[in-house]
Amino acid sequence: MVKKIKLKIIGMHCASCCLNIDGDLEDYVRGVKSSKTNYAKQECEVEFDEEAVEIEQITSQVEKTGYQAELKKEM
Repeated sequence: MVKKIKLKIIGMHCASCCLNIDGDLEDYVRGVKSSKTNYAKQECEVEFDEEAVEIEQITSQVEKTGYQAELKKEM
């Protein structure tokens, strides 16, 4: 089942940070369908298959990319 979450991202310095986060989530986390990070809001919306990946795996990848991620909202 496809699910959406919104993450609060801490540690972004510029718009390129968004590209790093989105690229790593979409490339390295199996089950992530899309990722849209907003630098101005310091947020990331992730659409994923909850049967293939857990939220903790998503936040862990953001941390591996060099940022902190906290679950803000499940949609």
